[in-house]
Amino acid sequence: MFLTISTRGTAATPATDLGFLLHKNPGNAQTFSTSHGTAHVFYPEAEVERCTAALLLEVDPIALIRRGKGKGKGRGGAPDAALGQYVNDRPYAASSLLAVALGAVFSTALHGVCKARPERAAAPLPLRIEVPAVAAKGGPDLVRALFAPLGWDVTAEPVALDTEFPDWGDSRYVRLVLESEQLTLAEALRHLYVLLPVLDDAKHYWVSPDEVDKLLRAGEGWLPGHPEQRLITNRYLSRRWSLTRQAMERLELVRLAETDDSEVEDIDNAVEAEAEAEPRPTPLAVQRREAILAGLRESGAARVLDLGCGEGHLVRELLRDVRFTEITGVDVSARALAIAARRLKLDRMGERQASRVRLLQGSLTYTDKRLTGYDAAVLSEVIEHLDLPRLPALEYTVFGAARPRTVLVTTPNVEYNVRWETLPAGHVRHGDHRFEWTREEFRAWAAAVAERYGYTAELRPVGPDDPEVGPPTQLAVFHRDTTEQDKKEAKAA
Repeated sequence: MFLTISTRGTAATPATDLGFLLHKNPGNAQTFSTSHGTAHVFYPEAEVERCTAALLLEVDPIALIRRGKGKGKGRGGAPDAALGQYVNDRPYAASSLLAVALGAVFSTALHGVCKARPERAAAPLPLRIEVPAVAAKGGPDLVRALFAPLGWDVTAEPVALDTEFPDWGDSRYVRLVLESEQLTLAEALRHLYVLLPVLDDAKHYWVSPDEVDKLLRAGEGWLPGHPEQRLITNRYLSRRWSLTRQAMERLELVRLAETDDSEVEDIDNAVEAEAEAEPRPTPLAVQRREAILAGLRESGAARVLDLGCGEGHLVRELLRDVRFTEITGVDVSARALAIAARRLKLDRMGERQASRVRLLQGSLTYTDKRLTGYDAAVLSEVIEHLDLPRLPALEYTVFGAARPRTVLVTTPNVEYNVRWETLPAGHVRHGDHRFEWTREEFRAWAAAVAERYGYTAELRPVGPDDPEVGPPTQLAVFHRDTTEQDKKEAKAA
């Protein structure tokens, strides 16, 4: 993938200031590692009158196959074609891979920071950006609809499928040239960061809730008023309707904040009245974490295991409470652990804070000595991802081998599913759920596990407790029978 950024200059304002703005010396060729390959930054020309910086992203096809949606899969995870893993456009056509590289390599420039030339960073530049091949689902018309309202002169030339056979028509790619003299470099980079994956209408990584924050940060100042705001938001968030709705609501608040005072007052009154009539509910995921934290605090636990920690949401909350002195997250997915490490900012964490947290890769269906000696363990939305025949192995690993004093288990209540308007009848909440239990089934399982391994089990609701179908999430708090354990230890001694 290839992209160039060019600008013009004079003796008073040399074009080579582009090197300061990008924080990349025009005299050096630099190389950066990315999760999907190698990024190179170099300058084909660096003169007072004209300077061009080039970003070349070499995609590693093997890494692409092994990671997330790079495995030749479409938005929903289904294979695009039998050879999709091996033959695809990702190493060549600009997409979210290039957008991620832009954000990583030119991070400081993207935020508009330049201590050496602050006045240049804040001022518009004569810019020309060229991308030889962009995947554009929607064609040249959509390219112009996205970039032209932002102050760009847009050239979007369709790329022929085969120049020797013009009758075959055009491909879904365009050669893109953007020119403007009214934008700062930071604004230009933010436009590319958002709109390249929007044009491709695909992302090579799983879109998590924090993508909403990324979109709003990069879209600050231009996205709230863009005529294609909904399309941009929907595509950037991979058509995940819940995230799109959240982003649109926040963008609307930004737009309202920019209206005149009298209009804001009228709107505020209407919003306040609506809020009084129908308060915004706390997300179930937040309620679940709050219930788990409350159970851990009640138990007096200091050393906590988060089993199936995923991307580290609960680990992050545990770190905020100093009473939890040792926190270990365990997950079978190396990719999820890598995301958790980035989310927790482990590489920038202070030594004292870093000493409190560990991330381990491991399977919960195999006995692991590293999991012994903890005060408490959490299995939050984990058991339903296992095939039922494998559940006894997990039970032994946690309750029989690790044997923490307290274990907290949450799982969906299938009876509550009828309250989800968007969930078709008979469907589970997530495609990877192997089962979802009724309240009675969960109660029976908890009682059996408690009896088998010397624990007592207390069931609690999480979320609104519907009088007919119960709560959306059910929580079991297991406490080990320490009296029986004391007897065994005394007898062994």
